[in-house]
Amino acid sequence: MKACLQWMMVFSVVVFVVGCSSTNKKTEGFGGSDAVTSGYSEGGAIQDERLGDLEEITNGSLMGGEFNNPDSLLSKSVIYFMFDSSEVQPVFAEVVTAHAQYLVANSGQRVILEGHADERGSPEYNVALSERRAKAVARMLEMQGVFPEQIEIISYGEMKPSEDGHDQAAWQLNRRVEITYQAQS
Repeated sequence: MKACLQWMMVFSVVVFVVGCSSTNKKTEGFGGSDAVTSGYSEGGAIQDERLGDLEEITNGSLMGGEFNNPDSLLSKSVIYFMFDSSEVQPVFAEVVTAHAQYLVANSGQRVILEGHADERGSPEYNVALSERRAKAVARMLEMQGVFPEQIEIISYGEMKPSEDGHDQAAWQLNRRVEITYQAQS
């Protein structure tokens, strides 16, 4: 039964990725505009010019090639989450799939998934939430063939914000999982 569910999830991701493919290289934000917006607030999406395209809000990697090519999904290494959620949003499925494909093709490579939360909630709750976020990304990677031994999870909670503000825009940037690769020895 478990294997059947895993295959169904993989199939769903593949169908989603194929269905969402386009020749347009520009990635739309959560709210459907050119800027990445929260799309989570009750009062509508919050736009922030600091966010720009998905390519601009993800960090790079120590590795070269596709990891430094802004047109490559491998150059995108931050997965953002909705408030109080550990569900990977569909807009980030292609990014996770690209990293899964790389890790499957490079089985000696290890990845660190660093979970983060915004400052709202108790420190204990935020550590648990950021761990659930990292585990959600890990499950997606594993469902696509990545070995669990290739994945390390670190949960920071609210301890390492990417943005120091105390507003929706800052909180949006702090609800994330960062995908980083360990240098191969």
